[in-house]
Amino acid sequence: MICSLFPKQSSWHSWQIFPRALKGEGYRPAGQQSGQALWDTGGNCPCAFSTAAQQRSTGDECGPEDPRDEPRHPLSERTLELKASKLEEQVRDLTERYRKALADSENVRRRTQKFVEDAKLFGIQSFCKDLVEVADILEKTTESTERETEPSDPKPTLKKIYEGLSLIEAKLQSVFAKHGLQKMNPVGGKYDPYDHEIVCHVPAEGMQPGTVALVTQDGYKLHGRTIRHAHVGVAVESQE
Repeated sequence: MICSLFPKQSSWHSWQIFPRALKGEGYRPAGQQSGQALWDTGGNCPCAFSTAAQQRSTGDECGPEDPRDEPRHPLSERTLELKASKLEEQVRDLTERYRKALADSENVRRRTQKFVEDAKLFGIQSFCKDLVEVADILEKTTESTERETEPSDPKPTLKKIYEGLSLIEAKLQSVFAKHGLQKMNPVGGKYDPYDHEIVCHVPAEGMQPGTVALVTQDGYKLHGRTIRHAHVGVAVESQE
């Protein structure tokens, strides 16, 4: 390619010129002026370099193929089916876990809500247990005062005390009812082991056996929950 750039001369002349050109010696064929030399004084030929660059670019384009362009072997249909089956199984498993976790969280929420409601309702349970003992003392004092009161007494001081104690007892029971504390009245009803505690048995005179005949200590419920059992006497069949 380089030799074709020179004028037509003998082969010997061309090969003599080429080494001189490589050494940097300028070449000027016959009939050309100094400014028309194909080779500059540095021994460089623009045409030769451009041709070499074209050869290098052509060589780069013809280099080894990019491995990424190689065709990949597609997965078989059986392999794809197995993968799809595994994914479906994982989805079912995760869905079941999610449902269980959701149900557990709902149960926890309900239990927590019930606990909070019970704490609001029965937070005064211990206080009520102590307060009903005061009510018992007040009730017994009122009954005792009523028995000792005489209508012919010229100084009705004891009667006034009885009336005052009766008002206090009624007010106390009203306050109990306001806060959900109620006194049981089991006389004439069936014996219930969850509400009653048997302290004695009495003959069933005009009453069915198993019926509560008398009460020795009142029982109380707080919002339907028994906080103190009633001490009762249960009627039984009399033995002749």
